Amino acid sequence: MTEHSRPSRRGVLFGGAMIGAGALATACTSNEEKDPAPVAQTGAGGGDNDKPGKAVTIGFSAPAADHGWIGAIAKNAQATAKQYSDVTFKPVEPTNDINQQISAVESLISAKVSVLVLLPNDGEQLNQVARKATDAGIPVVNLDRVFPDKLSYRTWIGGDNYGMGVAAGHYVGKKLKDKGVAKPVILEIQGIATLPLTQDRSKGFADALKTYGFTVTAKQDAKFTVESGNQVASNLLQAHKKIDALWNHDDDQGVGVLAAIKQAGRKEFFMVGGAGSANAMREIKAGGLLEATVTYSPTMAGSAIKVARLLAQGRGMGDLVELQVPQSITLASETITKANVDRYLPLGFES
Repeated sequence: MTEHSRPSRRGVLFGGAMIGAGALATACTSNEEKDPAPVAQTGAGGGDNDKPGKAVTIGFSAPAADHGWIGAIAKNAQATAKQYSDVTFKPVEPTNDINQQISAVESLISAKVSVLVLLPNDGEQLNQVARKATDAGIPVVNLDRVFPDKLSYRTWIGGDNYGMGVAAGHYVGKKLKDKGVAKPVILEIQGIATLPLTQDRSKGFADALKTYGFTVTAKQDAKFTVESGNQVASNLLQAHKKIDALWNHDDDQGVGVLAAIKQAGRKEFFMVGGAGSANAMREIKAGGLLEATVTYSPTMAGSAIKVARLLAQGRGMGDLVELQVPQSITLASETITKANVDRYLPLGFES
């Protein structure tokens, strides 16, 4: 966050340069043609960052691939690392056990990797070992699930969970408003209700719907699994004989949700998915009940590798003026529909 420039008796700070008050007045009032202002020059962040630089070793740790999104995280990280001749990619065995992930990260610290990309099973419980890495002089790129202590990581990069909800809410709200539905039945199938990311998604959805005068009729969590998605959807379908719209937070569990809907033969409503899986995109392209999905793309892992490489090499981001990589990077949640699905299909992950 930058501070607003404040006027002083001596002038105003513009783009890092102090301009005198008199000159400022002239610049603001004169109609004379002037030479264009010089463009600020980039420093270490400028130039082609894809050109080879100092050799670095990137340590990588993430949960086990128990569903498509997590599996795609590891694949995206590895594929991006392979693009660079100056990168040695050092992943550890993926695991869903907290203690095993802590031990794995400690092994990377002992190996003195140049930089660490870490998607924790749980940010709270992995916070201490991430801090241990930063204290050892190893920059940590915190991927997706955030550590509570900002001293535990150099840069966080991840998706916009609140923005996912907002995008889904606007799609649902606008469509129902355009159809003239006064009191719609809107259902929501969450991932894991206790996770902050799920709560952020639900809040964004509720906030967006509120702008149309709508609220969620009922919601239930489905644990991010196909089986739970199927069971929860079946229960909701039985409980609500008429539905206008459904938002499912996660396209992996959406495989089960869609199966339950098709089995029940329900066609009176439309559905929006979440994350941007390839199979969800194919459903959207084919036309039918699933009309859209809002992105939370695992391509963020590839971006995390790029950021980690720049940090380890002491470079900034080439398109920015600043000399250092930003402390936080939040990716936008984009809405995929039949109109734009072909552009997004190459980025989809398989559930």
